[in-house]
Amino acid sequence: MAKSESSYKGKIGSQKALAVLLSGLEGFKGPKVRVEQYSTDPEIAAEVLWNVYMKGDMVKVSVDLGCGTGILGIGLLVLGADKVYFVDSDQKVIGIARENLAKLNSEYNIDGEAVFICQDIGDFNEPVDLVVQNPPFGTKVRHIDKIFLKKAFEIGKIVYSFHKSGTKKFVESFSKDNGFEITDIFDFKWSLKATMKHHTRKIKRIDVSCFRMEKR
Repeated sequence: MAKSESSYKGKIGSQKALAVLLSGLEGFKGPKVRVEQYSTDPEIAAEVLWNVYMKGDMVKVSVDLGCGTGILGIGLLVLGADKVYFVDSDQKVIGIARENLAKLNSEYNIDGEAVFICQDIGDFNEPVDLVVQNPPFGTKVRHIDKIFLKKAFEIGKIVYSFHKSGTKKFVESFSKDNGFEITDIFDFKWSLKATMKHHTRKIKRIDVSCFRMEKR
């Protein structure tokens, strides 16, 4: 059941305010092509996270798998999450995520616990209530998106995961095979800004969906 506004315990009172806050976070510095280090759009992140909150999906323990600079996990903490794991194999971006949280913590006095772990997501085995993730789409390393989904299904009860919209049939089939069911799909026009040397256009728009999956 979704929480009412009167029970709201976070630091931000609207989706729009959350988007503004997230837009002030530092992004990737020298993003790595192979692992597709693209920043999550703040407005898209805010819309998904606001749905997480309104559906009552922030229970006790969450994880941001492949957290990058921490936008999803930090958003959860701002909205009142009790504990969030930030997991990424890149020490540099873990450092940026720490700095981003420290900056917001000085302004909003965030109550939830943040645990930063620099390791491959395959080695993370803590059971959690909620998984949020924006994994690589698998355009550089084939099936890496499948690896992220598999791990999410192993450790979580509710999963929010971003994928190219064209992979819907795969996500649906893989979810069922692992005992999960897609309950909601949020569709977006994802703007990939020219942040890497091989980019020839300033902005490329692709169809991306965030799938909410729940353990059956």
